[in-house]
Amino acid sequence: MKPVVKLVAGALCLCLLAACTGTPGGGLSEERSQLDAPQDFTHLPEGMRPDDARTEPDAVGSPLRYRAMWISYLEWPMFDTSSAEAFTQTVCTVLDNCISLGLNTVIVQVRPFSDAIYPSAVYPWSHVITGTQGQSPGYDPLAIFIEQAHTRGLVFEAWFNPYRVRLNESPLVDALAADNPAALHPDWVREADTGLFYNPALPEVQNMVVEGVREVVRNYAVDGVQFDDYFYPSTDASFDAEQYAQSGAGQELAEWRRGNVNALVRRVYAAIKEEKPSVVFGISPQGNNDNNYTQQYSDIGLWLSTPGYVDYIMPQVYWGFDYTLKNGSQRYAFGNIVDEWLAMPRDASVSLAFGLGAYRVGDGDGSWAESGEWESGHNLADMARALAARGADGYALYRYEHLFGGGEHAALRQSECSALAEANGETR
Repeated sequence: MKPVVKLVAGALCLCLLAACTGTPGGGLSEERSQLDAPQDFTHLPEGMRPDDARTEPDAVGSPLRYRAMWISYLEWPMFDTSSAEAFTQTVCTVLDNCISLGLNTVIVQVRPFSDAIYPSAVYPWSHVITGTQGQSPGYDPLAIFIEQAHTRGLVFEAWFNPYRVRLNESPLVDALAADNPAALHPDWVREADTGLFYNPALPEVQNMVVEGVREVVRNYAVDGVQFDDYFYPSTDASFDAEQYAQSGAGQELAEWRRGNVNALVRRVYAAIKEEKPSVVFGISPQGNNDNNYTQQYSDIGLWLSTPGYVDYIMPQVYWGFDYTLKNGSQRYAFGNIVDEWLAMPRDASVSLAFGLGAYRVGDGDGSWAESGEWESGHNLADMARALAARGADGYALYRYEHLFGGGEHAALRQSECSALAEANGETR
């Protein structure tokens, strides 16, 4: 799972800031009158337009050569949300910083906790904006983000967490709004670890998730949709025992759970393509694919090799080149695990990019034999070059605050920024 860490207070780092331009966004973006109407892709950078993608003859395919930044709900304390104008100014700074690195895509978390950073008919307003779930900020943050991204030629992908309702350990989580689906349907929700999650086995939950994605694709000019690595939240047999007894039909529990996740993924893919065929759907699973299969019941191999599930996979490979386990294994060392993923059978319509751990800069990755690589000031750039040399379809950085936040390691992060900008200039 993506690490949940506390934000470090401080000013944004000065990495080639550009002037902020554009005006605040309005309400929902205008929906096309016909699904098959021609679409304008001129805002997309070269290599990210559908015609540039590697596809089967009749496949929609996926954008290639991601140079992306994840912008998490954890970044919201860095935003001035007091007004549309103030929010727009912060968004401009964030996006200009991303451009300064030579990035071409932002992946923005739009539904972190059974809530939304946009006016939704399915979920309440997110508490990350105003501090209270269900309270409108008086403007549409998603519309502003998309407008400003496209003004700058950036691809915009909407990042969803399909099942998470609440993390008890998070200081940002407040009480559920009265109209939150989890409050209206408490029987849809289960406790797991330190939070609340929707039960993936319930058809009602699948319907809700699909419709939540559909309304964003229908109402906004998003270029893509991404799910992160939160799938089945528990391996405990009691988590969905009632549904398993009703519909397991002699299947092993793990097989049945993977079937539930596969059904959701396939339905989301179909809904996106029904609304706007050009919008891509990707999933960012754990870098350890054994965990995906056995602990989160996510059959990534199936999704990679079989059309109709995803347009791309972006595993979170958050280990360094020298990462070593206590037993001496280097299976998860960056080059080794990337090669392992690239060797997996993959349909020609599915791209494979990789998530890189910017949060490791200065802090290391927990390797049993630390080499100091995360203090070099250019580890992420080295990874970008290595991925390009291996023919991978790009990368995304987790996450914005860990390159552009103040506090500890600020100088080291600035060095990483400069090195990344240089690497991106070489490999684009």
